Amino acid sequence: MEQLVGKLEQAYVEHGSWDFLREDPRLFYVMAEQSGDIATAGQPKELNRTDAPPFPPSGPHRSRLPFIVIDAGRNPLVGNLTDADESNFRPIVCGGKTVGYIGLMSPRHFLSPPQLEFLKKQKLALVLAALGMVLVVVILSIPLAKRLVWPIKAMAAATHDLASGDYSVRVPISSSDELGQLARDFNAMALTLEKNEKARRQWVADISHELRTPLSVLRGEIEALLEGIRNITPDAIRSLHAESLRLNRLVEDLYQIALSDLGTLTYRKEDIDLAEVLNDSIESYRADFVRKDITLTKDVSPSAKIIVFADAERMHQLFGNLIDNSLKYTDAGGELIIRLTCSDGQATVDFKDSAPGVLDVELDRLFDRLYRVEGSRSRSSGGAGLGLAICRNIVEGHAGTIAAHPSPLGGVLIRVTISVAGGRS
Repeated sequence: MEQLVGKLEQAYVEHGSWDFLREDPRLFYVMAEQSGDIATAGQPKELNRTDAPPFPPSGPHRSRLPFIVIDAGRNPLVGNLTDADESNFRPIVCGGKTVGYIGLMSPRHFLSPPQLEFLKKQKLALVLAALGMVLVVVILSIPLAKRLVWPIKAMAAATHDLASGDYSVRVPISSSDELGQLARDFNAMALTLEKNEKARRQWVADISHELRTPLSVLRGEIEALLEGIRNITPDAIRSLHAESLRLNRLVEDLYQIALSDLGTLTYRKEDIDLAEVLNDSIESYRADFVRKDITLTKDVSPSAKIIVFADAERMHQLFGNLIDNSLKYTDAGGELIIRLTCSDGQATVDFKDSAPGVLDVELDRLFDRLYRVEGSRSRSSGGAGLGLAICRNIVEGHAGTIAAHPSPLGGVLIRVTISVAGGRS
């Protein structure tokens, strides 16, 4: 086509118009032969010889001529314009002006019947191949989609149940891929929520029980006084006062726990002497230990000065709770040793008391809220089981550690470790 465009442009320049083609369209076929390619689709190359007669502008071979030539006004010069494909036209330009176009006919107008039949079969084969591929894809995609969609549907249903409050729901793990990992994470989350819900219910039940006991005692004693069963004596008033103090202590402990959970437990930290705070706390309880016949031994050097960055009031509360815990749960005639040491930038305070002790499996639970060890260290000795939980919150608020261990004296050893801010002298 490129060669014919050049020849047509040259012929137009020589004749000055397309009248030569209008008068004798045969000249176009001569140009086609001279270009080396006779545009006669469906005929073998051997026919395109210089001695082959040019195709006539009309007759049985005209419909097999693939080229169409039109002028600038889109008037046909060679071929029938209705057989043309508009997208195949190329302009013929002379002097920068488009003077005509040459284009190709649609294949159906110049291919031979065998060629058309061949194209038809090819199209049919392509259609069948495409349908076959679609069918194979559908057959393979259905089980694959089920494998992918089923775990997602199960996860969605389990999430709905979890959002509805059913924390016992679990998702079956059927693979080790990302969906399987998601299912494992979901089950771990559901287990955590289930444990938290059980802990919340247990917490509410324990608090109710703790509040019920002093309230029941107060109510019973007050009713006895009102009905005249008991006389209003100093002993009766002291009993009521003791129960009210117990109730007030429980409410205060719950308040401290709530503040710690909310992150609003205030600390006014400054450099303080830990030894001085510990000595003051010990001395305030010495009379109580004498009254219960428990030997209180203090292993703190008089010249020790351990500076820590802490809240002095909270440290007093920490040591007071730990000393009070040993006072309540140590048998009469027993012993409590409090020892303060410092090494490697860490201050360590040990509280070692005598029997009764605690089983090793229960040591880690001593700091749980409202937890009591069955036996001697129980509700009968007093306390709501919140003191050690508050101690843990205070120690963690000072970036320290607290742990329970078996005591060499037969009881429990509580060890508190806090980082030192200053030096020791």
